Amino acid sequence: MKSITRHEISYVADCSVLFEKISDMPEAIWLDSGKPASLQGNLDIMSSAADIIIETRGSHSTVTDANKTRISDDDPFKIAQDVLDPLLPLDACYEDLPFTGGLIGFFGYDLGRRLIDMPNKAKSLVDLPDMRIGRFLWALTVHHDTKTAEAVFHEYCPDTLKSDVLKRLCDSPANGEAKEQDFRLTHSFTATTSKTEYVEAIATIKRYINSGDCYQTNFTQHFSAPYEGDEWRAYKRLRKATASPYSAFWRWPSQALLSMSPERFLKILPQKMSNTLLVETKPIKGTMPRGKSPQEDFKNEEILRNSPKDRAENVMIVDLLRNDISKNCTAGTVKTPLLFALESFPNVHHLVSTVTGDLLPESSPLKLLRDCFPGGSITGAPKKRAMEIIEELEPLRRSIYCGSIGYLSANNHMDMNIAIRTIVASDKVMHCWGGGGIVADSVAENEFTESLDKIKLLLTTLEDSMDKPSPRT
Repeated sequence: MKSITRHEISYVADCSVLFEKISDMPEAIWLDSGKPASLQGNLDIMSSAADIIIETRGSHSTVTDANKTRISDDDPFKIAQDVLDPLLPLDACYEDLPFTGGLIGFFGYDLGRRLIDMPNKAKSLVDLPDMRIGRFLWALTVHHDTKTAEAVFHEYCPDTLKSDVLKRLCDSPANGEAKEQDFRLTHSFTATTSKTEYVEAIATIKRYINSGDCYQTNFTQHFSAPYEGDEWRAYKRLRKATASPYSAFWRWPSQALLSMSPERFLKILPQKMSNTLLVETKPIKGTMPRGKSPQEDFKNEEILRNSPKDRAENVMIVDLLRNDISKNCTAGTVKTPLLFALESFPNVHHLVSTVTGDLLPESSPLKLLRDCFPGGSITGAPKKRAMEIIEELEPLRRSIYCGSIGYLSANNHMDMNIAIRTIVASDKVMHCWGGGGIVADSVAENEFTESLDKIKLLLTTLEDSMDKPSPRT
């Protein structure tokens, strides 16, 4: 049995203070619950200095271990499992820990091309991996519900790394803070797709729906803007404006991801009483902007709660996800304990449903993730045909956007987001997407407005960094 050591750390509500203490370490990553501003999240996980990095591009994966790199054509999920397995087994006494060493990183939307047979028409946007995950041997976990924090180290974690981490976390001020640079956009975000092209695409999707090809297709539009300076500063701006429960920040040479996601894709949590692994997915379908006054805000809530279109759209994706998780869940355990719950964020209200099930004993978190990937809430239904239509109509590949960011721990805990409200920074250009589910009664003008409502706060927050904002086109 592998062992874990635990060290109590002073609790801080704003975990950016803690992350800055390790932010200059290699592969520093933060899975951010948005506290103290976000009401939904309650757990933060941060780590650094991964001992193995896996990057997948197309049919090839590179596995870098101690400055040595090998290339593999194996299934990326199998490679990930092979990297995770040496950290096992762990004693049952560690079941309460959310992270005991394991994998943290992203599975980009375009990884779905390895899983679902579909044409390759969309142009590649940036030279980003389809999957990038690291094996991390330590983590700082912060529980906001109990106001506790602890550093957890797998027995494979080198003593030198452990000493460095503990010194950083216990010292003040933050080690990385002095190296921060300022941040600013040098031009406003511009759209890749014109409004006319967007409207034409919606009309095409509706023709496919009317001909029986699909029930719903998620269509997105892309924006980009050049920038200068520190992506961490940009993330702090976004976090202050729109804290979200499934956020993330990760930076590596010349690239970074800044995710302010409000949506959970898949969570696995061991259940001590039943000795089972509980699966949970929480799809979002249904959006309404926040009102300018309390009265208008309440009115918008009621409109969304009672919208037949949004409720029908939500149910379609709930049915898809019930089917997806059923492939790896015990028969009869898949349930929908919550439909159409209202969740509110700084920019929008959402309808969120919850689907649960018990993971089959012969399955695993990575197998569940593979068989459900990419998430149905950002493809449409049926998934394969919706993805084919997306490939036909979206001119650029989605990259990390609409994939998943999160962690898989050696003790079978897993939590993955849907990477919406996510910005990809690559070679001094920031990329952002906004979209939504298109159904038979969708109105193109309304869908266009909704797609902007979802990301407007992200775009304007970053544009506020400019010396003199230029007109967005």
